[in-house]
Amino acid sequence: QVQLVESGGGLVQAGGSLTLSCAASGSTLQRNFVGWFRQAPGKEREFVATIALNNGDTHYQDSLQGRFTISRDNTKNAVYLQMSSLKPEDTAVYYCASSRYGGSNEGFYNYWGQGTQVTVSS
Repeated sequence: QVQLVESGGGLVQAGGSLTLSCAASGSTLQRNFVGWFRQAPGKEREFVATIALNNGDTHYQDSLQGRFTISRDNTKNAVYLQMSSLKPEDTAVYYCASSRYGGSNEGFYNYWGQGTQVTVSS
């Protein structure tokens, strides 16, 4: 079992920045990778970024790389998503999830947090 808790969401103006945190606990085997996904109103959930906890390798949705940065602090069992130059279309519920295998397919992620709302105003 893995428990994931997101925090850091909120309301921000367009062009602003926000950092989300994901606190993880539980089986380390099930969380070799931690990813961020998001779901905007009326849309399907989409991949944002993922990170390998052992070596820090990262992978991003192509359109978000450059504005979003995923990082981890293994001493705190935490993964972060730094978001900058935010746009109204970034408004969504952001979820962190853990996987043994990583990748951008949410089917590979077995454990999910409850999500945190990010709202970007224009």
